[in-house]
Order: sequence, then C-alpha cells, then structure tokens
Amino acid sequence: MLGINDPSIYLGYLLAVLSLLLCIWYGVKNWNKGCETDELELQEDVAWELKDEQLKEQL
Repeated sequence: MLGINDPSIYLGYLLAVLSLLLCIWYGVKNWNKGCETDELELQEDVAWELKDEQLKEQL
C-alpha cells in the first residue's frame, strides 16, 4: 500500500498525526489562560517595589 513495505513507517506517520492533534487540543484548551496571579502575589510585588525604591533613595 502506497509503496511502503515497512509497517513501522505507518507507525511514524500515525504518531506524527496524533502529536499534531494533541498539540492543537492543548493550544485550544489553554488559548486565553494567560498568567493568572493572585491578590497576595500582587501585594508582595508592590511591597517589594516600594522597598526597592526606598533603598535606591538611600543610596
């Protein structure tokens, strides 16, 4: 069939198609997820920035 004598060639094509479908599914599933940060993490970042600003002023 199709001039391919070795069945492992078909397995390679099958795995390539399956991995393509898996990648498409993963991309659609996580399309708009983005970086989700919680409120505590944002507060810690703001506190760190303020402390950094104070240290720069002292120098």
